[in-house]
Amino acid sequence: MNSIFRPTVSSAPCMLGENNPDIIQQEAAPESTALLNGLSRIFGIRLAGHENEPDARFLADLARLFHQRRVDAETTLEKHDKPWANVYLIQYGIMRLFREAPSGKVSVHHFFSEGDMVWPVFGRSRTVRNTLCMTSVTPATAWVADFSAFRSAIQSHGEGLWPRFALVLTEEMAELTSMREFRKHTMSARERYQLLLEEYPELVKRVPDNQLASWLGVVPATFSRLKTGASK
Repeated sequence: MNSIFRPTVSSAPCMLGENNPDIIQQEAAPESTALLNGLSRIFGIRLAGHENEPDARFLADLARLFHQRRVDAETTLEKHDKPWANVYLIQYGIMRLFREAPSGKVSVHHFFSEGDMVWPVFGRSRTVRNTLCMTSVTPATAWVADFSAFRSAIQSHGEGLWPRFALVLTEEMAELTSMREFRKHTMSARERYQLLLEEYPELVKRVPDNQLASWLGVVPATFSRLKTGASK
């Protein structure tokens, strides 16, 4: 997917207090720019500044559906037994997708972070039979839109556009889930922990150990031993 690159020129921080005429003063980009850039990356559309082009109109139509939401850590965004209502484009922070048993036991399925779009991939999750929950792991800023309106807007811009878009995330989620199950049954906990360090170093720094343990498929005490052993 293409990303948007907006070249900028900046001055050294040590010059900022000198009122130096060589300093280039730049206005901060509006929040809506971050939303458009995020949507353009998700859909693989490179904006070229031509507002009347079909791709630009498509992104503008989608952007109108979103509002920005800031939440604290451990804020419930979607809950089981209720239809998953929204689509989220994460600007900052980490969110976790999980299931919670009646006993209170939690199984973490995936973490989402900056630049990720999260929506109810599975039809069941859009009904009262939904078993998935989503909660912020860290303080987070996200762009939020009603899922039904989001899907309808995409469908209105071309036949087959929604299935093509939906298939990408569906296949990604299926691949990640099957790979995690394969590793759980064919690798030791130590081997899985090592892969966690190699593949998701940012998550290791930002996500609490008990949540990483659930994702890895081990109890917190085992995770603590793996962490201690890896640091020696």
